[in-house]
Amino acid sequence: MATIHLHNESGYAQRIRARSHQLQADEPLNNGGGDTGPAPYELLLAALAACTSLTLRMYAERKGWQLGSIHVDARFSRDEAGLENIERTVTFGHALTPEQLQRLADICEKTPVTKTLREGTPIRTAFS
Repeated sequence: MATIHLHNESGYAQRIRARSHQLQADEPLNNGGGDTGPAPYELLLAALAACTSLTLRMYAERKGWQLGSIHVDARFSRDEAGLENIERTVTFGHALTPEQLQRLADICEKTPVTKTLREGTPIRTAFS
C-alpha cells in the first residue's frame, strides 16, 4: 500500500523517496541536527493531518457538501509520566451545520492513519 526508501550518508539529515517524491527529515538545531527538514514526529503529524484533510474532502464531495478550505493543526506531546497524546484541530473555510460537523468528527476518527495510530501496527525489522 505504501513504501518509502530512506538514505543517510552521515549526520542526522535523511533523504526520503516516496514514489517519485523527494522529502527530507532532520533533527532541529537544539537536538544536534541541521534543521534541514521536519523531525520524525513532525512527519508523523503531517501524515495524520494530510490523511484527515484528504478523507474529509473525499467524504464531503460524495455528500455534495462545500467545506471551503480545510486547515488541520496537530500537536504531539508527552507528559511527565511518559503518556503520549496527539491533539488535532480541524477548521473549515465554509460554515457547516452542527449535524455536518458531527458527521465529519465521526469521519475523523475513521481515517486510515488515525486508525493505524490508535490501534497500533506490528513492525517487523530485518537487517540485510
